[in-house]
Amino acid sequence: MANVLFFHHAQGLTKGVRSFADTLRRAGHVVHTPDLYDGKTFATVTEGVRHAKELGFANILERGVRVAESLPGDLVYGGISLGVMTAQKLAQTRPGVKGALLFSAALPLSEFGGSWPAGAPLQIHMMESDEWVLEGDLDAAREMERTIPGARLFVYPGDRHLFMDNSLPDYDAAAAALLETRVLAFLAGVDATAAKK
Repeated sequence: MANVLFFHHAQGLTKGVRSFADTLRRAGHVVHTPDLYDGKTFATVTEGVRHAKELGFANILERGVRVAESLPGDLVYGGISLGVMTAQKLAQTRPGVKGALLFSAALPLSEFGGSWPAGAPLQIHMMESDEWVLEGDLDAAREMERTIPGARLFVYPGDRHLFMDNSLPDYDAAAAALLETRVLAFLAGVDATAAKK
């Protein structure tokens, strides 16, 4: 059983984010899905990003860090798009990290100190023609795969951003199913590693 702290994307804690978390729970994992928008969801990424800017990215990041502080340190951190900001910061800076799952975004390691914790596995998932990741995230993800031992970047055909959220028009069932298979294998590996210690 892995203990996962999973952060939602700019459109909020949607039904699709909850559904993905439930998939992980059915596999036996504990998944925390904090709502950093206090119940608000948005119909488009653009509207969600506008709301995030109004709240302030630093404030959203701080909200996520506060949630983490209320939980044990031995977490797998995950996030979709906007949620990657908090997940990656915690993975790079909070002691005890067991791994990280980054979806549809990635930041340069230098954003949060420049290094990755030794032995912490990493999976990144993106679509190859997603305009949001082509603004630098895909390059950052490729650099992470190249420099972090054991890091894996999975690039899917298509141009959808939130392709794993089954409540949104961006949803791609085939890509999402493959992503889920890979994520469940990743978490099983984290669980197996923890059991050996």
